[in-house]
Amino acid sequence: MKNKLKTIYMGTPEFAVPGLEALYKSGHEIGYVVTQPDKARDRGKKIQFTAVKEKAIEFGIQVLQPEKIKGNEEFLEILEEYAPDLIVVAAYGKLLPPEIIHLPRLGCVNIHASILPRWRGAAPMQRAIMAGDKDIGVTLMYMEEGLDTGDMIAKLSTPILRKTAAELHDEVAELGGKLLLEKLPDLESGNITREKQEDSLATYAAMIFKKDGEIDFSKTPAEIERLIRGLDSWPGAYSYYNGQPIKIWGAEVIEKACDVPYGTIVNVSNEGIEVSAGGSILLITVIQVPGKKRVSVADYLKGNQIKIGEVFNKID
Repeated sequence: MKNKLKTIYMGTPEFAVPGLEALYKSGHEIGYVVTQPDKARDRGKKIQFTAVKEKAIEFGIQVLQPEKIKGNEEFLEILEEYAPDLIVVAAYGKLLPPEIIHLPRLGCVNIHASILPRWRGAAPMQRAIMAGDKDIGVTLMYMEEGLDTGDMIAKLSTPILRKTAAELHDEVAELGGKLLLEKLPDLESGNITREKQEDSLATYAAMIFKKDGEIDFSKTPAEIERLIRGLDSWPGAYSYYNGQPIKIWGAEVIEKACDVPYGTIVNVSNEGIEVSAGGSILLITVIQVPGKKRVSVADYLKGNQIKIGEVFNKID
């Protein structure tokens, strides 16, 4: 380490914690951690700190939680007075205004959870799984005013296989911390080869909403199975059985032609619920009914019935 850099770290959820740990481990000075305001949970009974704030407190770093950053002169003055050499961002949750992006002399860098330029935007891991991508990863990039459009510094990837978004989350987050730690000496020395993104290859990872989890059984079993993995653990893929919502957490593809109406239950066993989907069959293996935990279909059938011939997605 030539000199100890003055840095600021901006992040909010669990995904951003390994990056903060890496920056702390590097030995550089972290003047402030900036994170989203605390939120109430359990219907307002208890205030919950962000994951990044909890880690910052553990490390003894001063935390800033502005309600807004755009047009917030008081917040900007604090950053300007500190005069950081580098700002590191990971899933902070708000777009940074130009005056913050251009403040540090070494730039503002972002740990983004995709292999850019594919999947710019809010939900790259979920969208990659849902699209059937083979790999996911992280890109360390310089920030600019566009959405994840800045020059790339380096990338790391990992195979998706049949992992869920929940399983990939921690794996990709750790890759982000590892990549930052590897590249900090180059950022410090200026020994960086900037790679411009090919905009024609860019795809957009739109934010996920609860309604995105509703299963359309006219889609192929493979598409539905990817949706289920992509939305685990939030918001979860779901349908309706006898007018009641039912979450579906596990499924497999059965390569067998089926010409009954989409969503129709064609067989039920301890192996799972076979449902007509996109001209073939989806085998549902793990479900969750309101007020209960997720269970295997075999366990659910010990005290409940699922009837052949009934239809998912049909609200009575």
